[in-house]
Amino acid sequence: MKVAIIHDWLVTYAGAEKVLEELIRLYPDADLYSVVDFLPPDKRDFIQNKPVTTTFVQKLPFASKKYRTYLPLMPLAIEQFDLSEYNLVISSSHAVAKGVITGPHQIHISYTHSPIRYAWDLQHQYLRESKLEKGLKGWLAKWMLAKIRMWDYRTANGVDYFIANSKFIAKRIWKVYHRKAQVIYPPVDIEGFTIRENKEDFYFTASRLVPYKKMDLIAEAFSKMPDKKLVIIGDGPDIEKVRNKAGKNVIVMGYQPFSVLKDYMQRAKAFVFAAEEDFGITPVEAQACGTPVIAYGRGGSLETIRDLNQSKPTGVLYYQQSVDAIINAVNQFEEVSDCITAENCRNNAERFSKDRFSREINTTIKNIINNLEENERINIEIV
Repeated sequence: MKVAIIHDWLVTYAGAEKVLEELIRLYPDADLYSVVDFLPPDKRDFIQNKPVTTTFVQKLPFASKKYRTYLPLMPLAIEQFDLSEYNLVISSSHAVAKGVITGPHQIHISYTHSPIRYAWDLQHQYLRESKLEKGLKGWLAKWMLAKIRMWDYRTANGVDYFIANSKFIAKRIWKVYHRKAQVIYPPVDIEGFTIRENKEDFYFTASRLVPYKKMDLIAEAFSKMPDKKLVIIGDGPDIEKVRNKAGKNVIVMGYQPFSVLKDYMQRAKAFVFAAEEDFGITPVEAQACGTPVIAYGRGGSLETIRDLNQSKPTGVLYYQQSVDAIINAVNQFEEVSDCITAENCRNNAERFSKDRFSREINTTIKNIINNLEENERINIEIV
């Protein structure tokens, strides 16, 4: 069986790329395709240094830094891949990868991190944060997103089987495409973190500092609790906004190497999280360190964190993205922290290991292939 793996864009190593890494381990002979590939030579180990077939977007001006600005061209670009020689096509998609063209005798399985967020239910948030709500640029952006929605919905018909990275995303897939999706949680490197039971007297958070992560809310909340210390690791366009909200008890460290991030994550009394994520790998990594999580109770957090209403809780959930809600959740955590153990946190995190992902994805793909081939044989006999 000849296999092609399609990825949206290769520019960094984040959650989607961890899924890609495991897919390549399962299918080491697969050919790899992506809209653009700007990975530096020393960062290509996770794709096993494979050659990558890219699109015309790769050669457009300033694409290495401004590739996202070419989003209106990406549907056209992804459709130019000639995949006719492959039996199995696997797309790892949060934008356009699922839109590749396949034929009736090919199997296309899409591991979907999310339908295009900024074109569907998060459109208004995206326009607001990009200051594109009004004016000519705003109307152009809205027109472009409407076109992308039509394309995105149409191309869902070319996918034989959807796999979602969480129940939250499975619901979004049903809402947007009216297609059912099996849930296979993404791989988390649980073995890369070790449990530490003796915690120190500070809270911790880490993330890219971008608007939807709401890191400024966390900084402001702790600034109003001067008796509590918070350490923030991360960099991004919101870093000055976060620093302006940070009081003397809030330390904004900026970008730090993984070893530093892991050290703080292991020592912290709790990890604080304010984003609505599709899945959310960082809170799972914190639990792998035996560190409880205080998180916004929407999206993937509802599936990765056991709150106080469940047995063997691993954290506290709050239900409004506000400063007051975070303050109340921290105070609640301090009242009940004795019932949240490092061992329970670690055990919960192990549900999301890389080995578990590999087993589930391998079994699922084999079953899909067998079932689709059987259905095809039945259809041929009926005809």
